[in-house]
Amino acid sequence: MGTPNEPEHPVSFAPPRGLSTVLKSDLKETFFPDDPFQQFKNETPSRCAKKAIRYFLPIFEWLPKYNLRLLRYDILAGITITSLAIPQGISYAKLASLPPIIGLYSSFVPPLIYAIFGNSKHIAVGTVAACSLLLQSTISDVVSPKDDPALYIHLFFTTTFITGIFQTALGFLRLGILVDFLSHSTITGFMGGTAIIICLQQLKGFFGMHHFTTKTDVISVVHAIFKNRNEWRWQSAVVGVTFLCFLQTTRYVRKKNPKLFWVSAIAPMVTVVIGCLFAYFAHAEDHGIQIVGHLKKGINPPSINLLNFDSKYLPALIKAGITTGLIAMAEGIAIGRSFAIMNNEQVDGNKEMIAFGLMNIVGSFTSCYLTTGPFSKTAVNFNAGCKTAMSNVVMAIGMGLTLLFLAPLFSYTPLVALSAIIMSAMLGLINYEEAYHLFKVDKFDFIICMAAFFSVAFVSMDVGLVLSVGLSLIRALVYMARPSTCKLGKVANSSMYRDIEQYPDSTNIQGILLLQVGSPIYFANSTYLREKILMWTREEQAISISEGSSLEHVLLDLTGVTSIDMTGIETLIEIRKTLQAFDIKMAIINPRIRVMEKMIASKFVDTIGKEYFFLSIDEAIEASSFLLRESKLQSRRNSSEDSSCIRC
Repeated sequence: MGTPNEPEHPVSFAPPRGLSTVLKSDLKETFFPDDPFQQFKNETPSRCAKKAIRYFLPIFEWLPKYNLRLLRYDILAGITITSLAIPQGISYAKLASLPPIIGLYSSFVPPLIYAIFGNSKHIAVGTVAACSLLLQSTISDVVSPKDDPALYIHLFFTTTFITGIFQTALGFLRLGILVDFLSHSTITGFMGGTAIIICLQQLKGFFGMHHFTTKTDVISVVHAIFKNRNEWRWQSAVVGVTFLCFLQTTRYVRKKNPKLFWVSAIAPMVTVVIGCLFAYFAHAEDHGIQIVGHLKKGINPPSINLLNFDSKYLPALIKAGITTGLIAMAEGIAIGRSFAIMNNEQVDGNKEMIAFGLMNIVGSFTSCYLTTGPFSKTAVNFNAGCKTAMSNVVMAIGMGLTLLFLAPLFSYTPLVALSAIIMSAMLGLINYEEAYHLFKVDKFDFIICMAAFFSVAFVSMDVGLVLSVGLSLIRALVYMARPSTCKLGKVANSSMYRDIEQYPDSTNIQGILLLQVGSPIYFANSTYLREKILMWTREEQAISISEGSSLEHVLLDLTGVTSIDMTGIETLIEIRKTLQAFDIKMAIINPRIRVMEKMIASKFVDTIGKEYFFLSIDEAIEASSFLLRESKLQSRRNSSEDSSCIRC
């Protein structure tokens, strides 16, 4: 058993690492926490080249092992998601105030790009409602889709290009951490609020109206609906309600029996086909039921020459590109990871960002607008049994054949049928159960969710997103400024020390106060920690006095402290000086390498002495107890000597 000056397991006081070593370690931890270069160590140049190709082009990971058995599953899944992609493409293009054919274009080229660069086996590429509406809302503020439709389309392509550059740059720079600021509660509230305003906007198609508002908030939309009620067409409303009931019934069937997922998957396509037949034979236009109109045949025409970087529009385009880029990445990566977990697989978020970015860059050159991995299509792809990203290739082929031969057939699609498809999809995004779950588990998360929901619904999508992210950041700052700190006690019949508040039966060690700090110590929280530690010290002193003893040692367990700055070190020095005024010694337990390096460089170790650093709580307690016993023995000796002197 070691003495207090010679512990059984000595603390390492190695000299601080050099600046280059520390910088390299910090950069690696920040940008390469998964250590992607580990696989290239000790490999020949040829093997390194092969691994690099597989790393940057994931298609070469699964394509060499591909076989006919996998192809059968992927063909089935690809055909299934194609049947969903056609009505969704037309619907979401309508939501973005774009020609319907652009919605079909956007499901042809991007899936091919994703199949090459994408890291997920299950994501099915396509457009999404939230981003479609957000782009429409932002771009229509600078150019009207009715007054100048050509320029409006060109700006959509330009925004898609900006989004692609932004996403690709984040992927290459491995800055996926930015997506983490879109918390789960933020996404839940944002999607719910977006679903509400999208559903309300579809009432224009339901009632067959011609005039509407370009604003997206609930009040403006409701006002526009009732202001133009003279345009309502009951025939259109009846058809819309019928289609919506059919779609919701198929969703209910899928929910009750997941094996019948295909019923819900083909329902939008069935709705479009029936709608086309109805519109053609019943001459729907004569009864106030609007149709899509002419759809030209042919695959994507080039649009690289249509990109517009005019300084008059560029600020709005950059704003729209970055905002929708973050939302699309957050949704796509989260969905890809969710389905990968079900198969005990992993998805590299940085690779996904690069894949999304490249498919949007190429998409902007080929008459497409923003695409990502939508939940509905990906869920159908997963349930259809897809095995690899080849299902996206099959979907692209199916969409190419549709564009070449079948596109004109969809020109009779009633707009009310598309409105019903969009509303049915959006109703599934209003997650009441998740909001209630947030309320039960974490009230602040619930507030963030509701802030996003109501501000999106009643103000704007931009404000909703900024407000909810701002509240999330405030919460993170509160966590940093008020870190986890607790008083530890010994659990009965064990050698473990745990939080006394969590384990009330834990016992204090007489004469010793054991505290644990669970976060970095730096300028933002140092004052709070000082006050907290001194408060506990005063309380423990009062208890010790009432029990006829005294507090002589304060032990700080820094196991959970990952870093410390100069303010934090000065705070520890101030705490030590204050404790010394009350004849209380302070000791440090298990400082981590970065903390120890700062303490050595700042001479803090020399200030309090190496003998007051310990590797574990047990060793610190043992040393402190030894000193307490020595102190008591010395006191008794002094008392005996004083008594002898008095007798003499």
